Amino acid sequence: MKRRGVLKESTIAASSTTTGKGLGRASEIAADELEGDYHSQNPTRLQQRKYGQTGVKLSIIGFGGIVVDGAEQQHTNRVVAEAFEKGVNYFDVSPTYGDAELKLGPALKPYRKKVFLACKTGQRRRKGASEELNNSLRRLRTDYLDLYQLHSITDVKDDVDAVFAKGGAMEVFLEAKKQGQVRYLGFSAHSEQAALAAMDRYDFDSVLLPINFATFYKDDFGSRVIAAAKSKAMAILALKSLARQQRPEDDPLNKQYPKCWYQPLTEREDARLALYFTLSQPVTAAIPPGEESLFRMALDLAMNFKPISTRDIEKVKQMAEFLNPIFHAEHELSDKR
Repeated sequence: MKRRGVLKESTIAASSTTTGKGLGRASEIAADELEGDYHSQNPTRLQQRKYGQTGVKLSIIGFGGIVVDGAEQQHTNRVVAEAFEKGVNYFDVSPTYGDAELKLGPALKPYRKKVFLACKTGQRRRKGASEELNNSLRRLRTDYLDLYQLHSITDVKDDVDAVFAKGGAMEVFLEAKKQGQVRYLGFSAHSEQAALAAMDRYDFDSVLLPINFATFYKDDFGSRVIAAAKSKAMAILALKSLARQQRPEDDPLNKQYPKCWYQPLTEREDARLALYFTLSQPVTAAIPPGEESLFRMALDLAMNFKPISTRDIEKVKQMAEFLNPIFHAEHELSDKR
């Protein structure tokens, strides 16, 4: 059963009279609620927004470490330097992103004290999480992480219950924070139910969540998590802003964009509409796809970001109408993803 209309005033588009159908004042709401410097007078630098209540400000576009997976070190250094020069100060990586940690470590060395470095672990038990944290610190050539996240919280029993049980990964997280190895704690999620369960167990600093035009307009995916995060003053970090829909097996883009498990938006105007939709929500930052060309396009588009207009909202709704979104809220409560 779809949850349309639930928590209307706290959904992604708080002005909707019926979820997924009307966003008449979304641009006004976004402009009022967003805390970033969206009237920046420096078009050569990305805007920044507050990371929850920490006092930290992050660039509205984050650098997903998978961008440099498989790249030569010299090329990685250049891509990281170019991103930093444009104002990117938020970098996110995971041990599951191939050799990205090994490449980012040296590339970030000149900027380490000036950037916000986030990492993740998919381990659910104490031993595995401890080993993975130490390995990530070594590979990234740093003695601390700004943000450490439980990676891909998907199932309440297998993920949430496991990490909070005795001998679970949260023991490592809390100890690491106490010892200064990590500054802030968070998680990424592809399930509303699991995300809400995790938020009930601990006051995390942030949630990393898919916030995508198609998943919102077709299935209202994510609105409950956003509402809960706002009520707890948590920072919201966005994934999948440039996802178009689930990837058909015969899609010719599969070979061209192997780092995307979904069909990405590749046309610049479509990408602008989708990215601006995501950035017009109460998010701190959005992490573009792991393909370098798509990251560069998103970064370029974000340099001129302004809250999405009513006219563009209508275009976004039309884009979503016949798509097969990457997540379906009406199934996610019962399906394991």
